[in-house]
Amino acid sequence: MAQLKPALEADYPDIIALTNRAFRDTSAARGWSVEDMIEGERINESLLRDDLATPGAHLLIWRDPEGEHLGHVRLDDGSDGVWFLGILTVRPDRQDGGLGRALLAASEDWARARGARRIRMTVVHQRETLVAWYIRRGYALTGETKPFPYDDPRFGRPTRPDLYFDVLEKGL
Repeated sequence: MAQLKPALEADYPDIIALTNRAFRDTSAARGWSVEDMIEGERINESLLRDDLATPGAHLLIWRDPEGEHLGHVRLDDGSDGVWFLGILTVRPDRQDGGLGRALLAASEDWARARGARRIRMTVVHQRETLVAWYIRRGYALTGETKPFPYDDPRFGRPTRPDLYFDVLEKGL
């Protein structure tokens, strides 16, 4: 069974490469999680370090018993037991085998064991398949939205002008 462990700085290059492959790869081998309405990198070292400078940020790597990097997730502990989940990533060549569900459940368990009572996340609204995937796993749209950072090229180059984020939440 795979386990979540805190990522080490030595893991950052693999985490960055896998995140970009999972979210932005345009090759024929891409997974279903590709954000095809945004070009360029999903994350780089500078952005990752900025994210991890957030108080309470945890970057967790998910490895199988042999040590293979299957995926990773960022969890930020927040006030009143409300945590934020981001960059949930599974290797594209291992998607559609239940690993995403298992990583999400492990992430929720990890946060719950540390006092989380709710998990929140943002998902690009136009990624209907991904929003539906989270809803099937117990998350609900809150009705809250957040703007897409069009003025910050660190997040990629949007190919359409109407992007924004839906906020989803789940009680643990």
